[in-house]
Amino acid sequence: ITPAVRYPEDFDAVVAGAPAVNWMHLHAGRMAANRAANATPAATIPRDKYALIHEAVLAACDAGDGVADRVLENPQACRFDAEVLQCRAGQAEDTCLTAAQVTSVKALYAPAVNQRQEPVLPGLVPGSELGWAVAAAAQPVATALDAFRYLLHQDATWDASRFEPADVDRMLQADRDDVLGSTSTELKPFFDRGGKLLIYHGWSDAQVTPLNSIAYFDKVVEHLGPAAVGRSIQLYMVPGMNHCQGGSGPDQFDKVAALEQWVATGTAPARIAASHVTAGVVDRTRPLCPYGQVAVWDGRNSTNDASSFACMAAGR
Repeated sequence: ITPAVRYPEDFDAVVAGAPAVNWMHLHAGRMAANRAANATPAATIPRDKYALIHEAVLAACDAGDGVADRVLENPQACRFDAEVLQCRAGQAEDTCLTAAQVTSVKALYAPAVNQRQEPVLPGLVPGSELGWAVAAAAQPVATALDAFRYLLHQDATWDASRFEPADVDRMLQADRDDVLGSTSTELKPFFDRGGKLLIYHGWSDAQVTPLNSIAYFDKVVEHLGPAAVGRSIQLYMVPGMNHCQGGSGPDQFDKVAALEQWVATGTAPARIAASHVTAGVVDRTRPLCPYGQVAVWDGRNSTNDASSFACMAAGR
């Protein structure tokens, strides 16, 4: 599938063009991205090269947030070109990427699109590379494969090698009764009853792109107006966190306490205390900031202490 936007050079365009994604978009997008990254056997990225790509991303972007700590505080500010890893004449292939593999890397960062070049699912973001076994392997993730087998083709023998671009739209149309839909931005009845929606997503998630949550948050705000932000809905992105947990970032925090504070004060927390744990010991704390802000180091005190950071507007 040809990317509609050359990601990650234009995050805003990727998110603005993204649909309100439901499970069918997720299945279709995952399959399309996986097939684009495995266009030929030679294009498949060996698992032992995920770390090579990740280290190149860190070299390009880690220090950009003021702290070289192997965590991208703001992946939206990262501009990484996989071509820096393309093999040169005489270079050992295990230390670089072939031209076909470079193309596959770009496909994973790019949004999946349909035949009309309309975005179906945003791509993955820089910093997620260590988890690409889900998205980039020669065989697609089982949930997407089973959806194509049993929901779309109703053929248990269907194999990803039989995928064709038209299958993207067919998958989106397969849920005719909207049983799997989860795209409604009409949350006013919930908010009118005093409901609070706290959304969080790990920036390094390689199973469900974090840009998906940003797109949904933006569409709710577009529908209900900016006054809903902080009063009824708030999004917190978690730097370095994988799918729901794990990773090099601060993935441990009390969501219920944050909601209780929100209900008590009427305003979403200006920051949420989070920690990273290694072998049962907390070795780093950081604040999680409302989306649109990032944690900025004071330049003096410990970079492993959340009190050394302030939430400030993010640069792009």
